[in-house]
Amino acid sequence: MNNNLPSYNELPEVFAINLDSIGAITLTGQEQIKYLQGQVTCDVDTLAQTKLLIGAHCNAKGKVFSAFRLLEREEKFLLLQPTSSIEQSLAELKKFAVFAKVEISQDTELAYLAIAGQQASAKMATLFQQVPDTLTPVVHENNTTLVYLPGNISRYLIIDKVDTLANISATFDCPVYDGALWNLLEISAGFPMLSQQYVAEYVPQMLNLQAMDGISFTKGCYLGQETVARMQYLGKNKRALFALTGKDTMANVGDIIEKKLGENWRKAGDVLAVYQASNMQTYIQGVLANDVDNSTELRIKTQDSALTIIPLPYKLSTTTE
Repeated sequence: MNNNLPSYNELPEVFAINLDSIGAITLTGQEQIKYLQGQVTCDVDTLAQTKLLIGAHCNAKGKVFSAFRLLEREEKFLLLQPTSSIEQSLAELKKFAVFAKVEISQDTELAYLAIAGQQASAKMATLFQQVPDTLTPVVHENNTTLVYLPGNISRYLIIDKVDTLANISATFDCPVYDGALWNLLEISAGFPMLSQQYVAEYVPQMLNLQAMDGISFTKGCYLGQETVARMQYLGKNKRALFALTGKDTMANVGDIIEKKLGENWRKAGDVLAVYQASNMQTYIQGVLANDVDNSTELRIKTQDSALTIIPLPYKLSTTTE
């Protein structure tokens, strides 16, 4: 395992990450599609064996329990997400499932490995017969599931039992990092990472899910739908997910981000996730007012070093198409 944690500009051409902080909620049973369709923001009816959906699971007030990537593996639905958001989301999903023909649980069998970097697809091609891509983001080879995640840095997930992944990673001649590096890739890709303290805090648009096709506005009813639709059509959402970076800044999940107004500093938002590179470059995912721009002076509360905004790989449209 490589203990040096690279900054974004120091990332190797190809590298692997052991994803120990990712897990999944699984759904099986004859009503899995119908049931999940009424619970989440994405259109589950469109899921296919080779397709990946992004979505959120909300409470009745439209506040997000979990933001996930949804795929099908061996007739099971997997809602991939940080393990930190699983507990409450799982409890809520189970609560409404008592009358449906569906079984819901936290997966205990699978492990996750990522391969990323500019040369990641070439590396994947040496390991597997078919490499997933934009058109076919999910590929199943024997019992292994491969997932392509688009972005400025190509990323692939390899999903299988622990021992299978151990055999695959034993052949690697590239650097292998621990799960901390995954935070850097999620922050720079603008994919929300909800720690336990921010579960049920934000509506999906505050986490930019509409910009990632994570909300269907045509699918019909689901939990929290009224709030989500109102936010979209009445333009009531005033917050968004941002990626920020700063040198020699110490930050923790739950810290307050401040902006400068005249001579004073005022609260601008909250820190959702952090990655600290070995060279002391810090990367932060935060929810801020959506009118913050590059001219806004930002900092972590009581710290002097400035934060700058990193552009995300998608557009935040404020209007509905």
